[in-house]
Formats: sequence, C-alpha cells, structure tokens
Amino acid sequence: MPNPLFDLTGKTALVTGSSRGLGRAMAEGLAEAGAAIVLNGANPDRLAATAAEMRRAGHSVGEACFDVTDEAAVVAAFERFDAEGTAIDILVNNAGIQLRKPMVELTTPEWRSVIDTNLTSAFVVGREAAKRMIPRGAGKIVNIGSLTSELARATVAPYTVAKGGIKMLTRAMAAEWAGHGLQANAIGPGYMITDMNQALIDNPTFDAWVKGRTPAKRWGKPEELVGAAVFLASRASDYVNGQIIYVDGGMLSVL
Repeated sequence: MPNPLFDLTGKTALVTGSSRGLGRAMAEGLAEAGAAIVLNGANPDRLAATAAEMRRAGHSVGEACFDVTDEAAVVAAFERFDAEGTAIDILVNNAGIQLRKPMVELTTPEWRSVIDTNLTSAFVVGREAAKRMIPRGAGKIVNIGSLTSELARATVAPYTVAKGGIKMLTRAMAAEWAGHGLQANAIGPGYMITDMNQALIDNPTFDAWVKGRTPAKRWGKPEELVGAAVFLASRASDYVNGQIIYVDGGMLSVL
C-alpha cells in the first residue's frame, strides 16, 4: 500500500504555468498522488488541451486561465475559487520565462518582464493563496527556484536575480506563515529537458558542458521533479519549512 504520508487524496493543487514543461510534469505527479489539480496558463487553447489529456488519464482537473503577472487577474481567479467553493491546499509557483542577453544590452522593460514573471508573480499568487490557507491553519506552498538561486551565469542576469529572490521569498514566507500551519519550501531544478532549454540542448558545446559539469552526466527529466514536489506538498514535510531542495544531478555539490 502507498505510504499515507504522501497521499494527497482530498487536496486541491494549483500549479502555475502547468500547460507544459516542468509545471505539467509536477501537476501530473501530484494528480497521481491523489490531488485534484487546477491547471494554469495564459494560453487558453494549450491549457484546455492539457486539461483534456489529463482528464482522459483519469485525473480530476480544473482550468484557471490567467496571466500570473496580471495582479487583478490573479485576485479575480482566487475570488472565483472562493465563489465555487474551491479551496487551494497546495500551490506550486512554477510559471517562469527566460531571456538570454548581456546586461549591457538588456532594456529595463526586459528586466522587469523576467522579474515580474519569475519572482513577483510568486509573491502575488502566494499572498492570495496564503490569505485563504491561514484561516484554515494549513497549506503547502512550493516555489520553483533554480541553480541560479545559488550561482550566477553570464547573460541571464534577471533570471538569476529572480531565482535568487525565490530562495529568499520562500524563507520570508516561512518566517511569516509557519506559525499559522503553512509550509513554504522550494525546488531548485538543474538543467532539465524542456522547451525553454531546447536551444541549449541542441548546442553541442553547451550540451557537452552540462553533461561534463553534472555528476550524473546527463540532463534531468521533468518527471524527476515529481518526488520532491509530492514530498513538499504532503504530510511528509509538515516540519520542513523555508528550505530549497535541489534536483540537479549533483551539479551544485561539486567544483
């Protein structure tokens, strides 16, 4: 029998940016653990297609189509959840974008776009979720960080700053909300096989660097985030707070 500590039956999880990539993999993993899923994305067609596929697989899936950088839309979405009687027990702040450009060529609007999508949205969505979780005395927030939560890399300055901020936002959430029964933690993926990384995967030089730099000697697979996501979303992590778990094939552990 599955360990009940990891059973998410009866819980509802909102996963932002979950119509594809890492978000979809984690949404599917949480669904396999028993959670009802609320998918999120800004593209209604892609969101509907993903929801339909997950329903065909037997999962309970809802859709919340909104842009995480639009604060009014985020607030409206949570008001809809309230009106429908949908209580978000688990929030995975996954939505994000990447922009590769030298800092001296980076415009301020480009900087703000990455920061707003990758960091500010996690604060706004997390705040709205916590407003509902605190009165219930329970809730799980899982923010998605990165290797750049710890280390910088040239040409991705706003992403690095945003993901470093995710680490500290997670700790700030724990500092303020742990006493109310909430757990806020983060996952830091290594180099994963995703659409966002496809250009890097297709670059022989970069591909060789990732495989040579990573003790596991390979790129990560999106589904390899599921174990950490289920752990941080479940009762198994009830005394874990303000932490970031790196799922990186060992990259951060070695020189």
